[in-house]
Amino acid sequence: MAAVVPALTFFLLVLPAALVAIALGAGLRPLPYELFVVLQRQPLAFPLHMIASGLALILISIAAFARPWRGVHRAAGRLAAVAIIVGGLTALPVALASEATAPARAGLFAQGLVWLTLLAIAIVAIRRGEASRHARMMIAMAAVVSGAIWLRLVMLVANRVGLPFDMAYAVATWACWLVPLAMTAMASSMARWRPARAWQRA
Repeated sequence: MAAVVPALTFFLLVLPAALVAIALGAGLRPLPYELFVVLQRQPLAFPLHMIASGLALILISIAAFARPWRGVHRAAGRLAAVAIIVGGLTALPVALASEATAPARAGLFAQGLVWLTLLAIAIVAIRRGEASRHARMMIAMAAVVSGAIWLRLVMLVANRVGLPFDMAYAVATWACWLVPLAMTAMASSMARWRPARAWQRA
């Protein structure tokens, strides 16, 4: 039963969002006007960003599911790292090329920087043999990457209820990755606090 929720999350949220991003980046689906403008301004960075980010969503999930199988986990993790580096680096010029408001562009730009920072910390941790810290950083990075999924869902709801687009998009570009990141940080802190409390009682 414990694997049911992650599997459903992957197939119902992660995989569809990843495939849509890859299809948009590869030109297999028509782009909305806002993304078409970005493509015209960043004809190389935009497709690379969409495809690499979609692949990163899939590969991070595979690496997480494959933790019991070290070889598969390591291979998927390395491929995910490459996809995240490409997706994170190209996110920066893509964010700046957007027609969104300055706060929204800043949120997208910051998300790309945080992707890359968490990946760097995770790589350093595993090279030092700090597997627990590596896992925490990868979970945090997955939370940041998941912002791409939540952003689309939040904006769909915002449009349905008639919220002002610019305001809703500016808030969402920050909240959709900061909130998952904060939640994973809190969960990680609680998980480390409980064993410490148990040891103190003993």
